[in-house]
Amino acid sequence: MGKSTLFNALTLLDVPMAPYPFTTVEPNRGVAAVRAPCPHTERGVPCTPGNAKCVDGTRWVPVNLVDVPGLVPGAHEGKGLGHKFLDDLRAADGFIQVVDLSGATDPEGRLAPPGSQDPAEEVQWLEEELVDWVSEILGRDFERSARSVELEGKKVEEFLQHRLTGLSVGPNALAAALRASPVDRAHPSHWTAAERRALARALLRASKPRLIAANKCDRADAARLEALAGKVGDLPVVPTAADAELTLRRAARAGLVEYRPGGPTFSVRDPARLSAAQASALDALAAVMSHWGGTGVQSSLERLVYDRLHQIVIYPVEDETRWTDTRGRVLPDALLVPADTPARTVAYRVHTDLGEHFIRAIDGRTHRAIGAEQALPPNSVVRIVARK
Repeated sequence: MGKSTLFNALTLLDVPMAPYPFTTVEPNRGVAAVRAPCPHTERGVPCTPGNAKCVDGTRWVPVNLVDVPGLVPGAHEGKGLGHKFLDDLRAADGFIQVVDLSGATDPEGRLAPPGSQDPAEEVQWLEEELVDWVSEILGRDFERSARSVELEGKKVEEFLQHRLTGLSVGPNALAAALRASPVDRAHPSHWTAAERRALARALLRASKPRLIAANKCDRADAARLEALAGKVGDLPVVPTAADAELTLRRAARAGLVEYRPGGPTFSVRDPARLSAAQASALDALAAVMSHWGGTGVQSSLERLVYDRLHQIVIYPVEDETRWTDTRGRVLPDALLVPADTPARTVAYRVHTDLGEHFIRAIDGRTHRAIGAEQALPPNSVVRIVARK
């Protein structure tokens, strides 16, 4: 269905790709990037990128990706590589589910006649597998443990936080899940299996947001995309052509084309260098991009990071006037942090000592002081002031 192809297209790694189940047995790890406007354009002074390159005023901020083994129905019971997939998912902040929009891949990952499969069914059974998985974690000896919580007067949030250790469920996600669930917080021992399952579903939506990459859109049409989007509720669906993106990125690396990931078009550098087969293939790619407005691959990652995970970009500096670090580099680093992250938490991200000895932050644009618990706005340029 293109899971590893999409991963390769985003990272330019060459992990195995093949049209049969379980091509990915061990997780592949790589670094992709999302785009953000670089503040250096406000000053007219070139930046000196460190961790995130800058191209024509756009910073490419790194994002860690993991290509995990595929899932089949019954994964929570250990079928296929289910337990492996679920273990790899524990530490993820969110994920992109790649489905075959052309309907040519069955639930087991095998090739099928085009149009014979409904990708919406895969979206739905994956959610149920994940809900089963979290429900089992919640349900282990639940009533006895919940009664002890009630007797000791503990908060249900503390009880659940401990029980969900290892799933990377933060306090905010837990609070949101509890608000969205039909449970009596004062009496967790009374929760039914159905209520625990509803809580598991809410926990997944709050702590592991999902986006659907409707892959192989170049072999499908808008009607299939609309049908899929209409069946998956509020999950975002992005049409993608991972093969096309990977081909373009490799061609750009080889110097054959000018192409920026996420762009709607590309241009051939020297048509005379192309073979007839290469020229024909690029013509076909141009037609796909014209029809869909691009390959959708970069968009799928950015929609997950910005829209689903609500991340923002922060630019830490040492000199809030010149926007430089101690070596005089202009805006060297760009960090992704959750929206509404307090200044002190950003300080910890920059360096532990800055967080521990935090005094205040200073806005590089307004030069106003920012308190420890005050959230930083998107695209902030900020200096952290700490005790020596």
